[in-house]
Amino acid sequence: MGQFWNELAKKLAERWLTLLVLPGVMYLAVAAIAHALRRDHALDLGYLSRQITSYAKDPAISTAGGQVVFLVAVLIGAAAVGLVAQAFGAFVERLALAADWHTWPNPFRYLTARWVTSRQRRWDTAHTNYRTQYEAALSPDPSRRPSPILLSIAAHQRTRIAVDRPERPTWTGDRIHAAAIRLDRDHHLDLATVWPYVWLTLPDSGRTEITQARTALSRAATLAAWAVLYTPLALWWWPAAALAAATGLVARHRIRTTTSVYADLLEAATRLQAVTLSQTLGIPHTGPLTDHLGDTVTSHLTPRPPDGGNRSSSS
Repeated sequence: MGQFWNELAKKLAERWLTLLVLPGVMYLAVAAIAHALRRDHALDLGYLSRQITSYAKDPAISTAGGQVVFLVAVLIGAAAVGLVAQAFGAFVERLALAADWHTWPNPFRYLTARWVTSRQRRWDTAHTNYRTQYEAALSPDPSRRPSPILLSIAAHQRTRIAVDRPERPTWTGDRIHAAAIRLDRDHHLDLATVWPYVWLTLPDSGRTEITQARTALSRAATLAAWAVLYTPLALWWWPAAALAAATGLVARHRIRTTTSVYADLLEAATRLQAVTLSQTLGIPHTGPLTDHLGDTVTSHLTPRPPDGGNRSSSS
């Protein structure tokens, strides 16, 4: 038992160091450089070296006790900044997925609705273009068939807007929502209803893959939060703007990539596990997943609405 707690403490310390302290130390270092150089000496490494030397000679830091206090202060400050980034990352993730945008207060809800409508119009146009190219590719007359490159470009232009018809203001939100749309369209499965039960019947390997993908998405959102935190430092030190922009671009790419992987795993796990779930529920079925089975499983797992009556419970 003691070995278990030692391993747990070791893993927690590693996560604390990796997720909070190291990014926080880097942020504090950039903030210190911004404070030391400012705009007048933005790229003057010699000036920075002299400033660091003068700080190191300060009696409050040059002593052993002062160095211990300084190290503890840096670790606490780094952890605090890391916690702020984690909290703000959760907010960034919520905005990126935008699952609850219909409940946002006005004028944000109104502006978001207009943006969603605009995305839908652009997607419809791109989809029409793709369908035209696709149907032409099926023509028996080779002279009327478009180049495969044109068909690929048309598909890419549509996917850049959304994988399926947009219902949310962001690409990442629509990527998750597309998994639910396709499961309902292909097999009449309601992902929101059946997913908790699918998760409980998944093998450990499937849970591990999905958990890792979900964690990667959260970390990508936290990286975007770091980009936002670096931005105010540009008011004192302009190179911080380049660092914030680079971090933001990387975060955007990682959010899209991890969201796509996570959505694929959600959809694949539900398709693969639906028949097993039906057998667990005692629903007789043989063969592959069908629309009828999807309707039956979804109906079986959908909670009944309250009857509105007052029932007394006996204790």
